[in-house]
Amino acid sequence: MIVAEEVSKYYGERRALDQVSFKIGAGEVAGFLGLNGAGKTTLLKILCGLLLPSSGRVRIDGIDVLDQPREVRRRIGFLPEQPPIYGDMTVRQMLGYAGRLNGLTGGEIGRRIDEVIAATELTSVADDLVAWLSQGYRQRLGIAQAIVHRPALVILDEPITGLDPKQIVGMRGLIRGLAEHHTVLVSSHILGEIHQTCDRILVLHQGRLIAQGTEAELTTQATGQVQVVARGAAELVQQTALKTKGVSRAEVEQTDDEVVTLLAEVDGLGGREALVSALVGAGVGVRRVAEVEAGLEAIFLRLTGSSAARSSAG
Repeated sequence: MIVAEEVSKYYGERRALDQVSFKIGAGEVAGFLGLNGAGKTTLLKILCGLLLPSSGRVRIDGIDVLDQPREVRRRIGFLPEQPPIYGDMTVRQMLGYAGRLNGLTGGEIGRRIDEVIAATELTSVADDLVAWLSQGYRQRLGIAQAIVHRPALVILDEPITGLDPKQIVGMRGLIRGLAEHHTVLVSSHILGEIHQTCDRILVLHQGRLIAQGTEAELTTQATGQVQVVARGAAELVQQTALKTKGVSRAEVEQTDDEVVTLLAEVDGLGGREALVSALVGAGVGVRRVAEVEAGLEAIFLRLTGSSAARSSAG
C-alpha cells in the first residue's frame, strides 16, 4: 500500500527527514513512533501529497504521489492532529460535505453517512451541531470524515490527543476495527497507544527511521539485557564481560561461593553470543543464559539513546 524510497525533507537548512525508506502492506495497522519533533507529521503530509519531499519518491497503492497527487488523495483518508470539522454544521452535514469533497454523489452520500455514523458510534449525536460535541466525539467525527469515501489508506495523526481514559479505550477499538476495510497508519509519541493498536512499529528519531518491525522484532534490533548464571570468580566474570565488544554494562552478584549472576547490557544477538564466548574462553563455567524481556518503553529508549525520552514519550 505504501512504498517510500529515500524520502528527505529540508526546511531551509534544517533537515526534518533524512532518507526515510519503508513499505507498508495492504491491510496492516502500522504505527510511527517518535518524540515530538521526530518528523512524523512532516512524513504524513508527504504521504498525503500535502508537502513535497526535497528528494525521494512515494507510491500509494501503486501510484506515484508526485506524478498523480489527486489520484493518490482519492485513496487516502487523513485525520490531522486537529480534526478538519466545522462547528456550525451538524454531524450529518459535516459528513455529507466531506463526502461530496471526495467525489460521492446522490443517494450514495446518504447511505455512506449512515454507514460511517454507525461504524464510529456517532448515532446518538448524528443531528447535533459539531460545536456541541465532546472531544471524544470530535475525534470520532474526524475519523468518520476520513473514511466516508472508502479510502484504501487511513492516516491518523495523534488520534487520542485530548481524550480521557474511557474515550481512549473506545478509540483503540475503533482504530483496530478500521483494519477490516482499510490499511491504517497511526502516528503517535505515546508508547502505549502504538503498543495497543498497531501490528508493526516504525521508529522515527531526529528525522531518521532507526528501526521497524513488530515489538518482538524490535527487541532483537535494540540493545537488550541478558542474565547469565555462571561458575567463577565475580571479578573475573565482570571484567571479562566489560572487555567484550558489544557489552556496555555488566553487574555481578555473588550467589554463593562458586556461582555468580551476571546482568549485562548487550548489543543484540551478536553481543549475547560474544559475551558467552568470552566467558567460556576465560574459563568461566556458563550454566544458564536468559534474555531479560524489555517492554516497548525500554526498547524505545535504547533505540533512540535518549534518557530524556521517558517523560516526553510516556
